[in-house]
Amino acid sequence: MKPPPPLNYIRSFECSARHLSFTEAAGELGYTQAAISNHVRALEQYLGHQLFIRYPRSLKLTEMGEAFLPTLRQALNQIDFATETVLASARNKTIVISCPASLAENWLAKCVAGFSRKHPDVEILLHGTIWEDSTEQIADILISIRRFDNLPSQGLQLCNDRLVLLCAPQLVHGQNAIRAPEDVLKSNWIAVHGRQEFWQDMADALGIDASANDKRLSTNSTNIALEMAASGAGCIVTTQSLARTYVDRGLLVEPFQTRTKSAWNYYLAEGQASKGTTVAKVRDWIVVEAQKVIG
Repeated sequence: MKPPPPLNYIRSFECSARHLSFTEAAGELGYTQAAISNHVRALEQYLGHQLFIRYPRSLKLTEMGEAFLPTLRQALNQIDFATETVLASARNKTIVISCPASLAENWLAKCVAGFSRKHPDVEILLHGTIWEDSTEQIADILISIRRFDNLPSQGLQLCNDRLVLLCAPQLVHGQNAIRAPEDVLKSNWIAVHGRQEFWQDMADALGIDASANDKRLSTNSTNIALEMAASGAGCIVTTQSLARTYVDRGLLVEPFQTRTKSAWNYYLAEGQASKGTTVAKVRDWIVVEAQKVIG
């Protein structure tokens, strides 16, 4: 089995792809332009594929380069996060929270900000994950979202989440406004990969036929879906915990006060290397704030 390529080759390629310039990558990474070029060429030889089309004064990614880049960036982000976490853990009052990115970008960000104002001596490192990753060894608090038939072996359920139907305010006014459940069938349905069942559950609660709608939009991120809905692209069904921030800001509204039980909920667990009372303080704060979001 071939050994992996040197990490500096990987970083030289990622930085060159970001700037589309060996010269700018050299300036950022502290190498010469020739060294960056040699790193990338060596990586291309290792892979057996060309990653850049080289022009006299610029670069362009090949199809292979474009395909390689996203996975590589995710791996580099994980390396950087792990390094930062190890450094942070040396500081006794640094708490690492690992949770889905949709939650980190939503009400949990406000929750952490509130805690930080009250406890400025505690540093929090908030790590948003895409799907699930291996952060059990380095996180002090882990928050995961699980379906009722795949619950974690341990952990505290943060709330009993409910599903809500949302749309932009402009969609509940005007000639083609959403005034009755049947009107939802005329709108785009925005779905999140892995959560398509939300629409079926809501359709059942509204008493409409989900198969009667063939206008669908989808994404792999709940927050992207919420932004699409806020821009007027259609309706979305999501959990009340993630909807609350958008409703409070007036970006989205509920055309009907119909809510139904969510098959998915958030669960909180402490990591293997707990920092005792400091972790407990952060954990208790999150639990109380979660109840406010659903309350």
